[in-house]
Amino acid sequence: MTAHTSTTDWDLEVQSVKMRRWVIIGAAVLMLGHIGAALVLRGGDYTGANLRLADQIAMIAIGVVLSGFTLMYARPRLRAGAAGVEVRKVFGERRLDWDEVRGLSFEHGGPWARLELPHDEYVPVAALQVRDGQHAVEAVDSFRELHARYGGLVGGAD
Repeated sequence: MTAHTSTTDWDLEVQSVKMRRWVIIGAAVLMLGHIGAALVLRGGDYTGANLRLADQIAMIAIGVVLSGFTLMYARPRLRAGAAGVEVRKVFGERRLDWDEVRGLSFEHGGPWARLELPHDEYVPVAALQVRDGQHAVEAVDSFRELHARYGGLVGGAD
């Protein structure tokens, strides 16, 4: 009954190490900043503003929402296996059969890799970033091995 979800075993699953680290740190700083602001909202002398407990709770809630949105940038992922290739971005996910994939490359000066498709089209792969260095090199090598193994199969294996 479920069309898209499956118990596929992926041979390769990659996420950007540095991007995830910085996103988590950024979300934590945002949350701590909003908690700190909520704590000092009602402190001190009378300034003319009438702030209440509800205002403090709202400040923390805003921090939760902003931190949650920031954490969305830790989502990008690349998975590859016999069933094909799956690229997850901040918003959305795309699954491709191996016969649609022409290769994986880094555009000169680009921050992340891209899946090459027919007709000069491509899919950005934010999970493989230049700044990840050796981690990205190993992931690209592994992907290319899988492409050589499964690339000749028509339609993959569902």
